[in-house]
Amino acid sequence: MATTKTTKGKAAAPAGKSAKDAKAKAAKKAALQGVHSHSSRKPRYSVTFRLPKTLKLKRNPKYPRKSIPHAPRMDEFRTIVSPLNTESAMKKIEEHNTLVFIVDIRSNKRQIKDAVKKLYDVQAAKINTLIRPDGKKKAYVRLAADHDALDVANKIGFI
Repeated sequence: MATTKTTKGKAAAPAGKSAKDAKAKAAKKAALQGVHSHSSRKPRYSVTFRLPKTLKLKRNPKYPRKSIPHAPRMDEFRTIVSPLNTESAMKKIEEHNTLVFIVDIRSNKRQIKDAVKKLYDVQAAKINTLIRPDGKKKAYVRLAADHDALDVANKIGFI
């Protein structure tokens, strides 16, 4: 007895198989060619290249680069080195209501004014500075009219 093959479920298969084959071949062709094979260049109308403005995010560090912030480098104790009590400085105190200090070479007039206010609780009206021939900076601190330089000098303790 000869056995006969039946094509019960295989009759519809060749049509579906050819569609799958075509899809697979198209995918193969696309993979071989690559997706960037048909890209066209954007025309440039200017000879200068302008870098596009992109988003610039603020720094967001994971940890601080310094463990603690630096202490102020020029505080009032570092600014004013010492009061000067020479004969000419005494004359300034008595006649012109002016105190004379040796100050740090890097300090400016604003820092000197703030240091005098913090240390001696007096308001400075005007400050003149000069650098002496020995390399030290001298500051003439003219006090406001409501403060007396002689009293402040007594409070400091150099008279």
